[in-house]
Amino acid sequence: MDRRDFLKTAGLGAAAIGAAACAPKTVGESLSSTQSGLPEGTMPQNYPGIGLLGYGCMRWPMVTGDDGTSRIDQDEVNRLVDVAIAHGVNYYDTSPNYLGGQSERATAEALSRYPRDKWLLATKLSNFSDWSYDNSVMMYRNSLEIFNTDHVDYYLLHSIGGMDAFDTRFGSTGIMDFLLRERELGHIRNLGFSFHGDQKGFDELMSLHSRYHWDFVQIQMNYVDWRHAGRNNTNAEYLYEVLDRMEIPVVIMEPLRGGRLADMPLTLADMLQAKDPAGSLASWAFRFAGSFPRVMCVLSGMTYMEHLEDNLRTYLDFKPLSEEEMELLQDVAVRMETYPLVRCTGCNYCMPCPYGIDIPGIFKFYNDNLNAGTYVKSSEQEGYARARRRYLLAYDKAIPTVRQADHCIGCGRCEEACPQHLQVSSELRRIDDYIESLKQGTL
Repeated sequence: MDRRDFLKTAGLGAAAIGAAACAPKTVGESLSSTQSGLPEGTMPQNYPGIGLLGYGCMRWPMVTGDDGTSRIDQDEVNRLVDVAIAHGVNYYDTSPNYLGGQSERATAEALSRYPRDKWLLATKLSNFSDWSYDNSVMMYRNSLEIFNTDHVDYYLLHSIGGMDAFDTRFGSTGIMDFLLRERELGHIRNLGFSFHGDQKGFDELMSLHSRYHWDFVQIQMNYVDWRHAGRNNTNAEYLYEVLDRMEIPVVIMEPLRGGRLADMPLTLADMLQAKDPAGSLASWAFRFAGSFPRVMCVLSGMTYMEHLEDNLRTYLDFKPLSEEEMELLQDVAVRMETYPLVRCTGCNYCMPCPYGIDIPGIFKFYNDNLNAGTYVKSSEQEGYARARRRYLLAYDKAIPTVRQADHCIGCGRCEEACPQHLQVSSELRRIDDYIESLKQGTL
């Protein structure tokens, strides 16, 4: 179909309205205090029973304990879940390896306060370090035990990029036969995979559909990755069109590209705010993801209440993108590619670094300064000396000296783990060279 027909279809799909949102067993004051400012309405559904906005549980709020270790702030997680469920967010995506293994338990504790039929569990076989049959079965059964449930609504083979990874972790171990049996028994209601890789790898995995009958596929999709996915990743336009043609439901991850589409260079932000002064930058990205009728769910890692409330404002009063707005976003995407930003999404798969480097922290500091216009361009710019000093002091404050980019030895472990296929060592060297030129005054 052409773009105009597609947009008409997208509008019809996104306009489907589901059942009224369920209420928690007990509603604390925190729930009622956050409802002001949210529009009246119900969560749209492209697929009956599944709210279009889903909760990605990889970025739950953290607190530091008395012993100096980080743990999930369970009280805040409960509060977020209360507001989410009250407004029709019923799909919760987690993994045994998120947040150092804490995510499943925190998510289970929050959801267990509600009847099992009021929430949908999506979790993963994250057998990256030990893909033996016994360990994989143990990981699966452990998830069922943590959630005190006899079934997983959506079970994913976690982060595979092609046939080699599939065969190594799943195909050659016998675990697929086990998972298929579990699906036949109803213990797995839907079986799919999350994808990060090139077009060849995706086509290989889709060729297995006749054998495994994928019930859904999770892909990275946002208005930049739609046609500018970058090194060794497949454009989301291709991924979506294949899945749409095969009538396979799509779950969207990284709709904000790791937050980059909510914190972009000021000149690009101005383009969007001029078009919709009342809307947030994030709302553009979530409207984009929600405007496609084959999308079952758009995941968002909503760490703070303001993130959740902003997304609820977008979806409870959902307006699919017009053709003109779609073209504006593609213009912004093209312009964004001219900025030397690091394509890090902050997933932390590269951590911990064996040499103590704060890889995502370094990339975030660099990107944030470029977006804010505090990036020091050259010694010829006005106020160079002050800008140089401010940048270096801020870098030392944000990233402790022992965790800075100059400690990278190029071991490559982070690059093997990176789902974005970043040349992490090269990016760290690029940033370290930049920092060193600032220190030496040779920029």
